Amino acid sequence: MRTTVAIRSLLFSFALLVFSHGAFAQIGVGISVNFGPPALPVYEQPICPDDGYLWTPGYWAYEDDNGYYWVPGTWVEAPQVGFLWTPGYWGWGGSAFLFHEGYWGPEVGFYGGINYGFGYGGVGYEGGRWEGGHFSYNTYVNHVNTTIIHNTYNTRVTNVSETHVSYNGGTGGVEARPTSQQESYANQHHVGPVAAQTQHVQAARSNPELRASANQGKPPIAATAKPGDFKTGVVATRQAGGEYKAPPANAARGNEARPANEARPSTESRPENTTEARPNTKNHASELQPHTFTPPNTGNAATDKKYQQQQDKLTAKQAQDHQKLQQQQEKEHQQATKKNYNDAQKQPMEQRHAQQTQQLEQKHATQQKQVEQRQAPRQTAPKPESRPPAEKPH
Repeated sequence: MRTTVAIRSLLFSFALLVFSHGAFAQIGVGISVNFGPPALPVYEQPICPDDGYLWTPGYWAYEDDNGYYWVPGTWVEAPQVGFLWTPGYWGWGGSAFLFHEGYWGPEVGFYGGINYGFGYGGVGYEGGRWEGGHFSYNTYVNHVNTTIIHNTYNTRVTNVSETHVSYNGGTGGVEARPTSQQESYANQHHVGPVAAQTQHVQAARSNPELRASANQGKPPIAATAKPGDFKTGVVATRQAGGEYKAPPANAARGNEARPANEARPSTESRPENTTEARPNTKNHASELQPHTFTPPNTGNAATDKKYQQQQDKLTAKQAQDHQKLQQQQEKEHQQATKKNYNDAQKQPMEQRHAQQTQQLEQKHATQQKQVEQRQAPRQTAPKPESRPPAEKPH
């Protein structure tokens, strides 16, 4: 059976950086290719480097040019006392595989039922807990030097499943759905990946050996002791999590193929080989491209920083708008699938989705133009303002 995975990129690495400063809903990043992520590799956990570090499991990320690449598991300092890490996960949304970004918060929310190991068995986290302002490690699943770190305990953990499947839903995916309580966790105040995690992802993306096409699902660096450090405290993969299947020849670039619309009768007949071929036919939020701004260059570092912060704030808000609409539309697609809607019943929904998507894109285009217009006059302002002081004595 042919597995199709639809993709869109919300400026993945940049979004990680933007949302590291704070978010109030779990970020979803849709990335589309014609094949799903490889199985999770089997590896040992490196020893915890110091008190206060929490384990963040490895996962497969994706970029257009090189496909899937492995982001090694690593130990990361929690952004604040009491916060735990909810891992990101790939999930089938009815017409596309979406990557739901991980986040830090007081509770561990839904992460697709994926068994990442080391306390992340698919539901919650059994690798440790916060007690009196200190994190206590469950040594049953964590590799901790107890002569240095004394706040530990040992409680047996039984994995519900030994599967190495790396995605939720779809053909062969983990069958798990979030509970109402887990969904409430995602809506609580939480923050996205910290800067160290963003740098870790960037380092993984730039390492050719971590690409699935090169390592066949068995990355040479499976985990690290600290984020971004791929030389010390490194652990290699013990074995691949399953048979590696190379992507089809016509799926070399994710954004050149959008099979999501094959499941949507109103658009499936349209040729969608490139984004340039359909500039005005964005019918779903999952098809929207990320907005980019020209980096400010006024010659004044403080002014440029201020402008960049404004741009980053708008980019973050627009990404949240995209995600909110995308989740809403995917939910409606799922409901239509469950109710076995025919083409005639789907048509009004598809028309509504197209209108919603175009309205959102127009709104964002206006916002982007307004920001650029506000900044432009200020970039030329210093020259005329520097003359009056010399003329005042006259």
